[in-house]
Amino acid sequence: MADQLTGLLSPFLRSRRITAVRPFLGQGDLLDFGCGTGELAHDVDPSRYVGIDRDADSIAIAKKRFPSHRFLTLDEFSSAPNQKQFDQVIGLAVIEHVDDPQQRLAWLRTLLKPGGRIILTTPHPSVRWLHELGAAIGLFSREGAREHRELIDRPRMTELAKAIGFRIQHCGRFLLGCNQLFVLEPS
Repeated sequence: MADQLTGLLSPFLRSRRITAVRPFLGQGDLLDFGCGTGELAHDVDPSRYVGIDRDADSIAIAKKRFPSHRFLTLDEFSSAPNQKQFDQVIGLAVIEHVDDPQQRLAWLRTLLKPGGRIILTTPHPSVRWLHELGAAIGLFSREGAREHRELIDRPRMTELAKAIGFRIQHCGRFLLGCNQLFVLEPS
């Protein structure tokens, strides 16, 4: 489903995630992992942006919305012969949807230039009930709620980061503490 913005508040939540990561965008090449329809592209020069997503419909929409930016499906990106390396990888509300977050983070690390960082947002586990209730009544994406595999708190993210040779450089909460921002860098 294209970007899964099916809940009444989903566009607002996406805008808050982007606002949270904006101060950390920095310079250099950026990979927007799980880019959806490419909303983060508003904030990144096309020459340094690549967006990838597993959903081909979302990628098609992103290409129409931001024709100067580069967008690929996850399959296209993964099968590219010479993958570019990035100064930062950003995943907005993505890590909680993968089956094996440690494996995914390890893969993302291989896409970074030396000294590169990974920037993630994810709901806090303490609000799972709120997310599920909001999805049930149409405030949040029902599809997104069903696809949650693991909601990750700071201790778990510390463990995941350490396993890939990274550390948490910054951690913050936003949206009344319901969401978290993690900036991971090499330890």
